[in-house]
This record gives sequence, structure tokens and C-alpha cells, in this order.
Amino acid sequence: MLKTGVQKLLAEANAQVKALSVEDTLSLMENPDVVIVDVRDESERRTNGFIPGSVHASRGMLEFYVDPESPAHKDAFSSGKQLVLHCASGGRSVLAAKMVQDMGVENVSHMAGGFAAWAQAGAPIERES
Repeated sequence: MLKTGVQKLLAEANAQVKALSVEDTLSLMENPDVVIVDVRDESERRTNGFIPGSVHASRGMLEFYVDPESPAHKDAFSSGKQLVLHCASGGRSVLAAKMVQDMGVENVSHMAGGFAAWAQAGAPIERES
């Protein structure tokens, strides 16, 4: 039997991570002090598109992207900017945001409802050409 199941992990993460709505995230898109981070897999970005200007940092490599001493480090995580993480529906992004916070990055939130809510709201979507 598991000590901690996914429902408990999600409840803990949701209690610690600020959730932003699609509307909140849309209002931050043009802010140069905000980075939207897409934690979905590359195949999801290719198939469904992505939020314009978002930084891709798949959840599977996230710890390596966050750590400035890692060769895979992505500057967005050490920029001091507000980070808004998103996935497809909100589960992976809240878990990822909690992990990023646990690693010591401040000003991290996630977009509730994920990319599905973004698309449903008719928000802008970019596709690879």
C-alpha cells in the first residue's frame, strides 16, 4: 500500500500553490516580469499548440531545469520573475509548482484548468510551423 497517493499529493500542493485563472494568466501575458512555463510533454505542444511566449520545461526534466548548477538549467527559473506553470488540465502543473517552490524558487503559481481551460476560453494558441 502506498504511503501517499496522488489525491493526497494534489491536496497538499493545492494548499501551498497559488492558482491563477485563465483570465488572470491572460492579463499577465504582456508583463515582462512574468514567465509562463509549459510543463507538458513536447508531443502535447506539437499536437495541441502552446501559449504564445511560453517556455517549455517538461515535468520529467523540471528539477534539472530549475537547478542553476545543472547543465540543463533554464534561465527562466533563476530570473526572479513570476512563474506561472501550466499543463494540460492543472494536476501536473500544481505538483510541479510545489516542487519548484520546495527547491527554493519564489513567486511560483500555476494556471488552474491548464491548457484545456485556456483553449476553451478562446485564448491565443500558437502552433509550430
